[in-house]
Amino acid sequence: MRIGFFVWEYPPRIVGGLGTYAENVCPRFVERGHDVSLFTMNDGSLKTREIMRGVEVHRPLIVDASDILPLFVTEDLRKWGGQIKFFNDVLIYNFLSATKFVNDLIRKESYRFDIISAHDWLSAIAGIASKNATGLPFVFHVHSTEWGRALDEGSKFVTHLEETAARAADKVITVSYPMREDLVRHGWDSEKISVCWNGVDIEKYAPARFSKEDGLRLRERYGISPDDKMLLFVGRLTAVKGVINLIQAMPHVLKEHPDAKLVILGTGELMNAVIDLVKSLGVEHAVRTCFEFVSEEERLLHYAACDVAIFPSVYEPFGIVCTEAMAMAKPVVVGASGVNGFRDQVVPSGKEQTGIHVDGRDPSDIAWGINVVLSDPERARRMGKNGRERVEKYFTWDRVVERTLEIYEGVIKG
Repeated sequence: MRIGFFVWEYPPRIVGGLGTYAENVCPRFVERGHDVSLFTMNDGSLKTREIMRGVEVHRPLIVDASDILPLFVTEDLRKWGGQIKFFNDVLIYNFLSATKFVNDLIRKESYRFDIISAHDWLSAIAGIASKNATGLPFVFHVHSTEWGRALDEGSKFVTHLEETAARAADKVITVSYPMREDLVRHGWDSEKISVCWNGVDIEKYAPARFSKEDGLRLRERYGISPDDKMLLFVGRLTAVKGVINLIQAMPHVLKEHPDAKLVILGTGELMNAVIDLVKSLGVEHAVRTCFEFVSEEERLLHYAACDVAIFPSVYEPFGIVCTEAMAMAKPVVVGASGVNGFRDQVVPSGKEQTGIHVDGRDPSDIAWGINVVLSDPERARRMGKNGRERVEKYFTWDRVVERTLEIYEGVIKG
């Protein structure tokens, strides 16, 4: 196949899970003999066209029309205020990418594409426009939704755009069965929606890569002793990730396990709220923070050093961080209420148990889950071992690529 692939972020510009997904999937398409022409954002410093690991990457240069856009956009978008520049970049990236795809690659350079793939609302306009101009099959990948990210609020325009892309698409791919249920509940065509889980590089995310001494050195940086129980949260400091509820759970954890130490790794708009809450609860001695977007290798080292990873999200379409922790053979405590892909990943009981399901909205329930894991080290070890085996079986990038190509081929034949 020759695939037209529209995605907002791609190396060297990665700001979140979407970029990690594209970075791992696209080169593997090429390794299997397929051609990928990828269109992504340019911050002004990157090449407009280059080959990276076999992927043909296009980055149209953006112009700033943010002072003009308010004249034309809806009232909903005017409320974005200072973020209108972000919308400007999204809009122009989409228009220029679709134009280059249709006029340059297809009409001028005679490329013959088999399918169009666009990811989330950030690339939906390019996907729709390219399908309208070419008649090619169009697959819309939904990694999250506006109503979910904003907890049933957010931009009406973005929600409308997501729904429009879903109607225009020949197939919708989403990342978990809870996400599929949520899309159907919001009126999306159930027959169009297929599920393809995300994955992790199991050679990179491997416990054997790190020694006990590596973990001890990281603990020492945080002032955590070898005998302490290190709890780890990795993620954006935002409401849907449940970090505030996790901090509120700490007094309950410390009653049973006074040697517990929580490390919070991530950045976001709740950084000051985290600092204030830690002080007000009097748990400064038990909470360490690293408000940085660290390198992947540094993140891996944190997994290697911790005793349990906690991700109490109240909305999580998939959650690659959980897969990463499981691949590193760590027991996990995860939010399982609402729309939460962690339910697909984490087995909460039985011989194959990999972690604990909790209500991410309830600090006492989060504390209960953490205490269950800390109270039985042998059981926690088995959870970690089972988690690694489950990732190897279901959540590798090779499995993701095989499943995605299978869906694409079905769309083309259909």
